[in-house]
Amino acid sequence: MHTARTIRRPATVLALLALLLTTALAWSIAGPAPRAAAADACAAAWSSSATYTGGAVVSKDGRNWKAGWWTQGDAPGTTGQWGVWRDQGVCGGSTGGTTGGTTGGTTGGTTGGTTGGSTGGGTQTGFVVSEAQFNQMFPNRNSFYTYQGLVAALSAYPQFATAGGSEVAKREAAAFLANVSHETGGLVYVKESNTANYSHYCDATKSYGCPAGQSAYYGKGPIQLSWNYNYKAAGDALGIDLLNNPYLVETDPAVAWKTGLWYWNTQSGPGTMTGHQAIVNGAGFGETIRSINGTLECNGGNPAQVQSRIAAFQRFTQILGTTTGSNLTC
Repeated sequence: MHTARTIRRPATVLALLALLLTTALAWSIAGPAPRAAAADACAAAWSSSATYTGGAVVSKDGRNWKAGWWTQGDAPGTTGQWGVWRDQGVCGGSTGGTTGGTTGGTTGGTTGGTTGGSTGGGTQTGFVVSEAQFNQMFPNRNSFYTYQGLVAALSAYPQFATAGGSEVAKREAAAFLANVSHETGGLVYVKESNTANYSHYCDATKSYGCPAGQSAYYGKGPIQLSWNYNYKAAGDALGIDLLNNPYLVETDPAVAWKTGLWYWNTQSGPGTMTGHQAIVNGAGFGETIRSINGTLECNGGNPAQVQSRIAAFQRFTQILGTTTGSNLTC
């Protein structure tokens, strides 16, 4: 009978086996360490002579930049935090393509939105107004005025309802929607109801005339865009040929909302500032009324209409959980 012998392994071998087993287990759970992301390829270089519409991407000084709206001659990196160009980060290499400006454009828009982030009050869409809140504001609206159409239009003016933190961003959204509500009877009217006025909105003295017909430029959309020169200006800014296709404003919800945002963000009308500037700079809701209807309502022109707008604004700020600020009247 043989006596069993104990096999002894050096402690160092056992320790090595334990280390290998631990390493293998960690790899299987965590996987390999992530690699640093490579810089995006550089878009085509910015050109001072090119025209760019909202969403166009260019490169300058080793960085990509995205246009927030129509622009020509404004160099990326010089327009400030709320200017037309948004910094997209460092880039490397080249895409080989061109970003040359276009005035043709498309009417589809995107639903991704670019208004989230720093406002602190955004929703899944990136907009400070949720679909439920929108429905609460406009319970009897025309089905043409969709929430999705509004969100799709936001990409045209990414500075809208994003500046000044959550309180101001929500205040601006409430101010815009309150004025829109007043202009459309609570988003009920898509186009001007008085057909007798339709032929009045063609200024034949303009060199481009009224190619869609003398009676094609009546009030349409959330801001009731009217006159051939306004259709041309809005279309040029948005990259959509609205001079020749004014009916898009009453058939495409995203285009309709974009025209409202165009006026709000870029036009001072009979006032001294845009609606966007009035809210963001603290001038107050009253100045947004002035930029839309001037002395037709302000300075005692029609106090009842002013109060109607203020009442909608106060209700909408309550729904959004923000404040109205001061200077509500004009």
